[in-house]
Amino acid sequence: MHSGKRKVNSQEFIISRYYADYNVLIRIINLYIIMHLKSANRGFASDNNSGVHPLIMEELIKVNHGHTLGYGSDEYTERAVNLLKEHLGSETEIFFVYNGTAANVLGITAVTRPWNSVITAFTAHIEQDECGAPEKFAGCKVLTVDTPDGKLKPGLLAKHMHGFGFEHHSQPKVISITQSTEMGTVYSVNEITELAEYAHDNGMYLHMDGARIANAAVHMGLGFREFTTDAGVDILSFGGTKNGMMFGEAVCFLRPGLAGDFKYIRKQGMQLASKMRYISAQYLAYLKDDLWKRLAEHSNAMAALLYGKIKDISGISVTQKVQSNGVFVIMPDQVAKIMQKYCYFYPWNEEKSEYRLMTSWDTEPRDIDDFIGILKKEMKRYQ
Repeated sequence: MHSGKRKVNSQEFIISRYYADYNVLIRIINLYIIMHLKSANRGFASDNNSGVHPLIMEELIKVNHGHTLGYGSDEYTERAVNLLKEHLGSETEIFFVYNGTAANVLGITAVTRPWNSVITAFTAHIEQDECGAPEKFAGCKVLTVDTPDGKLKPGLLAKHMHGFGFEHHSQPKVISITQSTEMGTVYSVNEITELAEYAHDNGMYLHMDGARIANAAVHMGLGFREFTTDAGVDILSFGGTKNGMMFGEAVCFLRPGLAGDFKYIRKQGMQLASKMRYISAQYLAYLKDDLWKRLAEHSNAMAALLYGKIKDISGISVTQKVQSNGVFVIMPDQVAKIMQKYCYFYPWNEEKSEYRLMTSWDTEPRDIDDFIGILKKEMKRYQ
């Protein structure tokens, strides 16, 4: 006679016990994240140094069960691609990669040949912070322009616009801009449109490094499409890592026909994620209910707060317009060294004693107040 209860074998018991313990662990981790974000030491070195927003972490946990097809053939990637298309246009072709360097370099590789050149600002990430990756992987020559605020203008590009059709000269093919720029400034729609028209008139493409694209959108009060697709940008590196995501960027081809061979370029570039759902899931949370916007609004507001408190300190001068989440200041090196021990930040131009202070989605007013309080004391000692 049966009792009505099915006998549970040892394997089933282990599995059920595992999931019970797993769910408890996840709750503990979420609680720890929330508590830790409130108490952790936050600095002004980089928005890359901030943690992952709990809603994005929660989305990662949601997709972390069962099996799904790899290499982007999963439902989460399909949904993330469709969400990005809603922001950028239905004809956009989207490919996820691991990081911003890959997005920039592989996106440029898709539209160039080794005899081409890319023109960018001297301060641009592809020139300063990608260890020669554009030259190595795309094989292209990177040509730079000095700019006072990190922004390119057609008139500044003229010195590189020659030698077309001349086999002894690298052929200019891409103009690459950063939005917002490495100097914290933001291109207007008109400025981007002018550069796009200039590029197209010369048989070139316009690439945008959008590592901080959310901060630029918030500053302008616009959606992404208005200053990318509609402004004539051809290739966009769409980033979120600096605004609350863990990792993963999107290469977005805004002009139809440019992405024909990109799936092979991505694979050869070692950027085809087998478990792509963990990149895609972040975009689901990031774009849902305008989380991206709320996070960027906060980091921009914290930069404005920092600017408001630091600009009037005697002996310190702000060198750039504060339009996103970066504040650039000149301060005495002796003071900077002391402040860096308390709260690290990077030197920007050591010849001018210029330093960069970056705010993040999780920066709090008390972080700024504490920093400013110590800075004022150190400046009084120095003077």
